[in-house]
Amino acid sequence: MRRGFTLVEMLIALTIFGMLTAAGVALLTLTVRTQQTSDRLLGEVGALRRLGALMTADLGQAAPRPSRDRDGRPRLAFAGSALNLAVVRHGGVEGALQRVEYRLNDGRLERLAYDRVDGESHAVAITLLANVTQLRLRYRDREGGWRDVWEPTDASLLPRAVELLSTDPAHGSVRQLFLVGGGR
Repeated sequence: MRRGFTLVEMLIALTIFGMLTAAGVALLTLTVRTQQTSDRLLGEVGALRRLGALMTADLGQAAPRPSRDRDGRPRLAFAGSALNLAVVRHGGVEGALQRVEYRLNDGRLERLAYDRVDGESHAVAITLLANVTQLRLRYRDREGGWRDVWEPTDASLLPRAVELLSTDPAHGSVRQLFLVGGGR
C-alpha cells in the first residue's frame, strides 16, 4: 500500500493555504493603513500641543520691557493684533531676554525667535500649524475686557491673557487661552 496524498486532497490543502495567505495579506494591509492613520493623527495632535506649549512658555515668561527697532524707535513690550503678536520674554540663551513673534503667513502659523531684543537681528522661523484657514487673537486687559488689538499707552503694559482661535482642516476650530507673565 502506497502512502501519499491524492490530487483532490492536494487541491483542498492548496485552497486552504491560499485562503489563509489572502487573509494574512488583508490583515497586514489593514494594520499598515491603521498605523499610517495613527501616525498622521498623532502628528496633527502633536502640532497643536507644540503650539500650546510654546505659547504657554513664551507668554508665561513675558517681560514688561519695551524694545527698540533698528532705527532706535521704541517698540511695545507686548504688541498684538488679530493676526499676530510680538512679545519680549525671559529665558532666551543663558537666561537673556528674547523677542518672539507669532504671525500668520500664507496659511501657516509661524513663530519667529530673534537673537536680540533691540535693533535689527536674525530670526529663526518655525511653522507651528499649516493650512490655517482662520486665525484670531484677542487680549484680556486688567479690567477683564477682551480687545482685538493690544496697543497700550504704557509701552511696558502686558495683557492678562491671550486667546487664540485657529481653524484648519486637521483640527477644525480650536480655542486656546494663555496667561501672560505668570498671571501677574
